[in-house]
Amino acid sequence: MASIDTFNDWIIFEDEDLLAINKPSGVLSVPGKPPNPTPCVQDYIPTPQAALLTIHRLDMDTSGILLMAKNKTAHRFMSMAFQNRETTKGYQALCAGIIGSWEGQIQLPMRCDWDNRPRQCIDFVQGRHAQTHWQVIHQFDDYFSVKLSPITGRSHQLRLHMKMIGHPILGDTLYADQSALTKASRLLLHASHLGFIHPTTHQSIALNNPASFI
Repeated sequence: MASIDTFNDWIIFEDEDLLAINKPSGVLSVPGKPPNPTPCVQDYIPTPQAALLTIHRLDMDTSGILLMAKNKTAHRFMSMAFQNRETTKGYQALCAGIIGSWEGQIQLPMRCDWDNRPRQCIDFVQGRHAQTHWQVIHQFDDYFSVKLSPITGRSHQLRLHMKMIGHPILGDTLYADQSALTKASRLLLHASHLGFIHPTTHQSIALNNPASFI
């Protein structure tokens, strides 16, 4: 278990209504189904902040900005903003291979792969619309850094979409081939940007928290 000082080190934004943290890879956003020994964010929250309410989620293996509410009014407002796609989200990742262009769009419908949960799959009949914009930051010898902007918010969307265009995210235990998997000790996907309208002040807030691996 991390110390209180560790959780405080995670904080990147805080006011009377909201708190945003830099969630580490390997920590669940919310408690898992029992029995599940995997630590979640709530396990690290010190007692004075124990009433924090989860607004959205990141995959356990994804690091980066996670926004939480300090009261029910802020929680309700921000939950609706996420549901109605009134937030802007940006990610950074390292992906395998040499890519042929500097940016593009991926539109591939997705659904849960029921026989291989929690994996998702592409399904042009029953899948839900999923759209991702990508923009290369830098091409290295056999991998590249990239900005990923999910237009929709499907589970594992960025991970599956990058796999489907032949460039899985390094360290991805669910979708990467063996070569891409062994190039990193963790999933190299990071929630680096979150933009939203504040629930009380109604001002535009932009949180930026670049990945340490970029």
